[in-house]
Amino acid sequence: MAGQTQNTPFAIDARMLGREGTGVATYAQALLAALDRAGRTPIEIADPSCGRPMGPAGQISRWIRWGDALVDRPRALHHAGRNLVARDIFRLSQVHFDRHGSLLRLVAPGRGGIVHWTYPLPIRIEGWINIYTVHDAIPITHPALSQIDPARHRRLLAALAGSAEHLLTVSEAARRDIIAALGCRPDIISACLPGVEVSAGDAPLPPGLAAGGYMLFAGSVEPRKNLVRLVEAYRDSGATLPLVIAGPDGWRADEITPFLDARPFVIRLPYVDRRTLMALMANARALLFPTITEGFGLPIIEAMQLGTPVLTARGGAAEEVAGGAALLADPLSVAELTAQIARLADDDLLTELSKAGLARGAHFTATAFADRLDAVHRQLLDRETAAG
Repeated sequence: MAGQTQNTPFAIDARMLGREGTGVATYAQALLAALDRAGRTPIEIADPSCGRPMGPAGQISRWIRWGDALVDRPRALHHAGRNLVARDIFRLSQVHFDRHGSLLRLVAPGRGGIVHWTYPLPIRIEGWINIYTVHDAIPITHPALSQIDPARHRRLLAALAGSAEHLLTVSEAARRDIIAALGCRPDIISACLPGVEVSAGDAPLPPGLAAGGYMLFAGSVEPRKNLVRLVEAYRDSGATLPLVIAGPDGWRADEITPFLDARPFVIRLPYVDRRTLMALMANARALLFPTITEGFGLPIIEAMQLGTPVLTARGGAAEEVAGGAALLADPLSVAELTAQIARLADDDLLTELSKAGLARGAHFTATAFADRLDAVHRQLLDRETAAG
């Protein structure tokens, strides 16, 4: 089996590689790093038009794409160096799914292998083992907290579950939610917890901030992140340090930002690069992440690996990922959040949380992720061998 995995081509979609600012992009980079760590050196499946603005001819391109999607036929991938490319496949796959309710089929030169799709894209490579990462079922389980159409998303995930050789997700909590939402077979999906390795680096803190002199929330400004309750609890806790909210405006941010801007103790940083974000996280007195629901909760692990104490939500993926190494509070209870934030004034407690977090963070390295992926690959190749 070791020889089988070594000789199997591996691929990953390049749609989110090289981007910053979203959990999906960070996951894609982590998956690529884990595959490299496992000696896979994956081929990238790339779309040269992906991420480019449509330009003045955008409307014409849309109609061409809709016309192209009328025919349900395979599209060919071509070599570009060692990678495989085809123009417009990621956009076309969405249009194709809306037209036909099925996945866009790709045909790749050479022998088949294993391809990782880092997001639930309605696309597959014929003759390959197609693995899709479904990060959560939030659009279905919490439709009021997502801008994704829940009915279409359910159809898409059902189509993937019916076509994929396997699904991955990022926590056991997410796995349970996806199985319950779709009614799919439990053996079609595995919880393969991701891994990252972060360091504080040498980026300076933004002006006016000093190490240990603030608490931090990291993430997009949107209803799911629970920022209104967090800010109310922070005000009531008696905390004297500023609360830094670092992250871009997300869905319905216009409903939340006026509330944040009216609080003098809130420092809003709408955009920071990755290096600055890690410096902010490493130097915060604590990370406050009482999200209403998550598939994983990447900032929890990032903070723990940097030795920063964490307060997060009780229940679901956040509590699972925290693994007993964080303070927990009911995210819907301002009173409980207030009480837990007040406890962060205790230096001894912070020391305990920092030590526990560092130990917990060691379970989420690139090497640990590579080992978990390897187990999934071996299982799928064993199954293919037995079937063939």
